[in-house]
Amino acid sequence: MNIPPIRDPNHTDANLAARLGQEHVADIVEFLNGKSATEATAIVAHLPIEWAIEVLDQPQFHDACEVIEALPQEKAVMLLEGMSADRASDVLRWIEEPTKGRLRDGLGSETRAAIDRLLSYPAGTAGALMTTEFVSVPSTWTVQQTLDHIRAVEQSRETVYAIYVLAPESRRLVKAVSLRRLISGEPGASILSVANPYAPISVPVTLPREDVARTITKYDLLAVPVVDTTGHVLGIVTVDDVIDALIEEQTEDVQRMGGMEAIDEPYLDISFGQMIKKRAGWLCVLFLSEMLTTSAMQVFSDELSKAIVLALFIPLVMSSGGNSGSQATSLIIRALALHQVKLGDWWRVAVRELPTGIVLGTILGVIGIIRIAIWQEAGIFDYGEYWKLLAVTIGAALIGIVTFGSLAGSLLPFALKRVGFDPATASAPFIATLVDVTGIVIYFSVAWLFLHGTIL
Repeated sequence: MNIPPIRDPNHTDANLAARLGQEHVADIVEFLNGKSATEATAIVAHLPIEWAIEVLDQPQFHDACEVIEALPQEKAVMLLEGMSADRASDVLRWIEEPTKGRLRDGLGSETRAAIDRLLSYPAGTAGALMTTEFVSVPSTWTVQQTLDHIRAVEQSRETVYAIYVLAPESRRLVKAVSLRRLISGEPGASILSVANPYAPISVPVTLPREDVARTITKYDLLAVPVVDTTGHVLGIVTVDDVIDALIEEQTEDVQRMGGMEAIDEPYLDISFGQMIKKRAGWLCVLFLSEMLTTSAMQVFSDELSKAIVLALFIPLVMSSGGNSGSQATSLIIRALALHQVKLGDWWRVAVRELPTGIVLGTILGVIGIIRIAIWQEAGIFDYGEYWKLLAVTIGAALIGIVTFGSLAGSLLPFALKRVGFDPATASAPFIATLVDVTGIVIYFSVAWLFLHGTIL
């Protein structure tokens, strides 16, 4: 979007708001995200109500909560009334009392009830993700009646691409009809005549959002109804809501895998204090864990003093084990998230990773042996008269450490999931720390086995 910077003092927020109204809502959101919360509030305040509602309805708009809080209460309530119920509940969820209570009390009874219901569901479930604004009709209606109803309510509904057919008396979900099938039906025909022949796909209100996304993907849906235990439709989860939720979930997982607490704000919006708080704790834990590596090396200090050449290869063998562990961890965490493997499959993973680790370790070991041989024969570095034994030692150590790294990296996510932790917590730094400590033991044990009686 090409909006030049404001230099003219007479170029007011109202003028800018008028110009923004000619742009796509996604471009308006991108522009406002580049402004401070105060500037964004001033601009949104001058947007026509319809435009402001559309902007605030976008999950990508970072400062929606701050804007609603800063606006006059009457206008804030008007905007919340116009927003989709799921987005309004998300905004209100992060506004603190007493402002939250005043805004809630100003809403109409129907809107307030819908938002209260959404706020009552645990975060990360279908109930918290759904919207209550969907199209439903009784099963006694015709195709023409349904089309007329869609024309009347389409502006107040999240989507009209799926129509949910309810039993006229019990109001339970009977069938689902796509808009494509609806418009291809005969106007006087029953709505049931154009419904899908199979039972409607639905999800329970407490289903985790990852499983909701999996359901939508499996059945290629644009929206999925959320039902209670009696079969009544409480709301729908649309595909765009799922995409937003998955982006948030994956962002949190990536941050945890990097060895830090998840953050829920854009990087440049996080205060310095929050950044330190989110990162320092895990760094301290990892630092204390790495002290075990120092302790392990102290145990083998005599061997190091006899053969200083062994110290040259410590970074090489340790990093190789950590890298193989990180690879395995990433693969298993993703497989668990996609339900490609279950907790009971841990032994199958172990059986698969054991030979994989041996082969990968052998490949690296051969490369290590060749490297030592080239350096020795080319006169780049003299490893001593027992350099061939040293090369075999490095090769064998790499096989052991890489194999252990692959096994540990693949099994740790299972262990964490078993005790109730997020497998993403099995981050690369933790695997690296674990492999460092055990790798030192493996390395010097192999060295003693091959070099005992020579340089040890």
